[in-house]
Amino acid sequence: MSVFDQTVCTLGEGPLWHPERQSLFWFDILEKRLYGEGRMRQFDEHVSAAGWVDHDTLLIASETQLFTYHLETGAQDHVAPLEADNRVTRSNDGRADPFGGFWIGSMGKNAESYAGTIHRYYRGAVEVLFEGITVSNAICFTPDNAFAHYTDTHSRRIKRVALDTEGWPKGAPTDFIDTREEGLNPDGAVIDAQGCLWVAQWGASRVARYDPDGVFMGAVSVPATQASCPAFGGTDLDVLYVTSATMGLGDAAGPQDGKTFAIQTQARGQREHRVIV
Repeated sequence: MSVFDQTVCTLGEGPLWHPERQSLFWFDILEKRLYGEGRMRQFDEHVSAAGWVDHDTLLIASETQLFTYHLETGAQDHVAPLEADNRVTRSNDGRADPFGGFWIGSMGKNAESYAGTIHRYYRGAVEVLFEGITVSNAICFTPDNAFAHYTDTHSRRIKRVALDTEGWPKGAPTDFIDTREEGLNPDGAVIDAQGCLWVAQWGASRVARYDPDGVFMGAVSVPATQASCPAFGGTDLDVLYVTSATMGLGDAAGPQDGKTFAIQTQARGQREHRVIV
């Protein structure tokens, strides 16, 4: 376990290992910033998650849109609106899917009950997948491309839904992991190459690992109270990067809260999927 970056984020989120650049990017949602490669990029509205388009381009989700961002020039190009007429919400957790699409969840800026939605961007259009979500999180996909996962953190249950051959949900979502008895709060998640799900559990100072059947396997401790999202990266995809947050901690914030961490594991992650714009 080591501190990957000393920057203290109010709400660190959305870590993305860019496979072509061999670099980690992540966001501070509340401060409207993108970090990575030793740089901070400031935006005019909340930004929360990204997928990679090519060597120099990310698709970024903000509170009003999806847009491409050129990492070298800073050029931004609008791709599609994202709840642009809803001032209550902003984007939150998101991830590229195995079919070239991009799933992105929204939530109320003040966590308003049931204000959030999970959308999918695919072939130029944004479609609604699931509504009535308070805090959208844990968007990730199995290595066989057969299932997607997501959660409403407030429900303390991670859902699983089967996908068709174009990556659209088929059938109703079912409960995959239920942490209500333990009182745990599932946040961001990623699935490794063996199909095991790693989920940051907000407030528990850890990232928990569950096998492909949803059975708890163990947890990795994180020296921050509010671990928010994991991502696999590194040359062999065996380093688990974890963002964290100081939001709401006030004077109780410790010296490591809000930082981004790197954890060497015995597991290996999936290569992040490319978004087709």
